[in-house]
Amino acid sequence: MLNSNEILKLINDYIDNIPYDRKPEGLYEPIKYVLSLGGKRIRPTLMMLAYNMFNEQPQDILPSACALETYHNYTLLHDDLMDNADLRRGHLTVHKRWDNNTAILSGDTMLVLAFQQMAMCRPDKFKQIFDLFSATALEIGEGQQYDMEFESRNDVTEEEYIEMIRLKTSVLLACATKMGAILADASEEDADKLYRFGEKIGLAFQLQDDFLDVYGDTKVFGKAIGGDIISNKKTYMLINAIEKADKHQRETLEHWLNMPDPDPQEKVAAVTEIYNEIGVNQLALAKIEEFFQEGLKWLEEVNVPEGNKQEMLAFTKEMMKRES
Repeated sequence: MLNSNEILKLINDYIDNIPYDRKPEGLYEPIKYVLSLGGKRIRPTLMMLAYNMFNEQPQDILPSACALETYHNYTLLHDDLMDNADLRRGHLTVHKRWDNNTAILSGDTMLVLAFQQMAMCRPDKFKQIFDLFSATALEIGEGQQYDMEFESRNDVTEEEYIEMIRLKTSVLLACATKMGAILADASEEDADKLYRFGEKIGLAFQLQDDFLDVYGDTKVFGKAIGGDIISNKKTYMLINAIEKADKHQRETLEHWLNMPDPDPQEKVAAVTEIYNEIGVNQLALAKIEEFFQEGLKWLEEVNVPEGNKQEMLAFTKEMMKRES
């Protein structure tokens, strides 16, 4: 079996050698730029690790795995534009390096390229894979719409938030693990268990991402800290802060949430101070742990030898920065 580092090398080599022979260069150069920024390649790695649990040749599904990476980066291109983000992985976002129209059009092209790459899967699995990929893509769009709608609401519940991040982020990780199982001829039961594993890990991963947006290091995180606070994103921490705040804390939060043009640094500092007072940072960490452990339980139930799960387990702990 290959480990995650060996799989990552296969993925990066494949992506680095994707030919872009079509013109105009102005359409494809931003695509090459985005994919060259690297990242952890979590989704294709999960897909190939899942495949490798049942089949010893994960390189056979490289095109399909890298289709997920192309698709994921397409969503980031548009997310960054909608969020007016300056940085992605420590580099300028496409709409900042080029312009808004380029980000839209190059992103749309990445979506088409992702489906082209996915079409290179095994012919006998084509319909099953495409049905899953298409359903997942629709869910991600639905999650993004909920995320935007939540920005203008101060009554978003924790349940609504969890469902939003399940759609926006978690289902693509679940899609990756299930696709790997399907292409490796796993049983339907094991494929579904791996979907649930990816789904729960995805929830933990997104909650951790939200946590790091407030408490992370820009140099490590790869983007500016406090972006969610500045844009009034209804994260787990903000939702719980609103719910658990006393009268003074709630008035302060509402002041910053409703201010039309606040100083970004002042707003981030003020809201973070309230988070610390209420202890929602600790609540978030506990919720991350809850989803992480639920995911591990689904992985335990997959019907393969325990040794076949070890690389997936090691990678999952690494992506969540776990030592045990």
